[in-house]
Amino acid sequence: MKARLARYALAGWMLFGAGLASAQTTAANYPTRLIRFIVPYPAGGLTDLLARVIAEKLQAAFKQPVIVENKPGVGTLLGAEYVAKSPPDGHTLMIANVTTFIISPQLYPKPPVNPLKDLTPISRIGATNFFVISSPSFPARNLKQLIEHVRRNPGKFNYASVGSGTPHHLYMEVLKKEVGLDIQHVPYKGSAAALMDVMSGKVEMMFIDGSLAVPNVKSGKVIGIGSSMAKQTTLLPSVPPIATTVPGFDWEGWQGVAGPAGMPWPVVTKIADVLRRFQETPEYRELMFKTGMEALPYIPPEKMADFVKNDRGRWATAIKVSGAKVD
Repeated sequence: MKARLARYALAGWMLFGAGLASAQTTAANYPTRLIRFIVPYPAGGLTDLLARVIAEKLQAAFKQPVIVENKPGVGTLLGAEYVAKSPPDGHTLMIANVTTFIISPQLYPKPPVNPLKDLTPISRIGATNFFVISSPSFPARNLKQLIEHVRRNPGKFNYASVGSGTPHHLYMEVLKKEVGLDIQHVPYKGSAAALMDVMSGKVEMMFIDGSLAVPNVKSGKVIGIGSSMAKQTTLLPSVPPIATTVPGFDWEGWQGVAGPAGMPWPVVTKIADVLRRFQETPEYRELMFKTGMEALPYIPPEKMADFVKNDRGRWATAIKVSGAKVD
C-alpha cells in the first residue's frame, strides 16, 4: 500500500514538473501561434489606428500573425471582459486606456470586469492631449479672458462634450470647479456634431482631442484656448497649457497595452520590450505628432500597475465632481 502511494506521489510530481517545464518553454518561445489584439472601439478611430501600428510592430518582432479585432461596447469594458476571460498566455492582448482601466469601471454600476484585478497592464503608449477650444464668435482668445467673460455672465454659456463621463466632460467639470465657472453641459453623441456647433457658435466651447483640435485651430475654424497636459504641447505651440493659468491642472487620456491577469512575467517583459524599442524610434514620435497625440516616456511593466492605481484616485475625484452617469 505504501509502495503504491509512493508511486502515485512520484507520478504526480513528475506531471507537475512536466507542466512547469512546459510553461517555462512556452514563455521562452512566446509566441507560438497567432496573437489577437483587441480594440474596444469601432474601427477607424484614433485608438484603432494606434492599435494597428502596434500590431504591426508585434508581428514584425515575433514573426507570428497579429490580428486586430474590434469589440466596442460598455465604455470599452466589453473588449476588456473578452480579454480577461482569455487564457493568460499572451496570445490575447488589447489596447487599454484610461477609460478602460479607470473611468468606465467607476461609471457603470455593475461593470462586467474589474480591469485592475482582471487585466495585466503591460505598458503605456502615448497620450491624447485635450484642448479647450471656443467659437470664433466668442470674445476670448486665451483662458484668462474666457474665465473673466464667463464670470461676468454666469449661466449664459454652454459647453459641449461627447457624452457624460467622457474625458471631454470630466476635464471641463474639473476646470469649472477649479476656477468657479457657471456654464452648462450639452452632451452630444459624437465629436463631429459637437465640433460643428462650436464652430457655428451654437455652443461656445468644449474640450476636444488633439487630432481634431490641431487642424481646426490652424485653419481658424475654432480658437485654441488651452491644453489639458501641463507640459507645453508641440502639436499647437501657440496654445499654452491650462496649468499656466490654473496651477496643477494636468490631465491626459493615456493609451496602453494590456493582457489577461496572471500572464507569465517573461511573456509580459518580452511584449513590453518590443513596445519600449518602438517608443525610442523617430517613427514613434512622428506617429504621435501626425495623429495629434503626445509622445510619452516608457514605463516598465513592473511600474505600470502602480501608475494605474495612482491615477485612479485623481479620476475618482473628477468623476465625483462632475456627477457623471452613464447615458
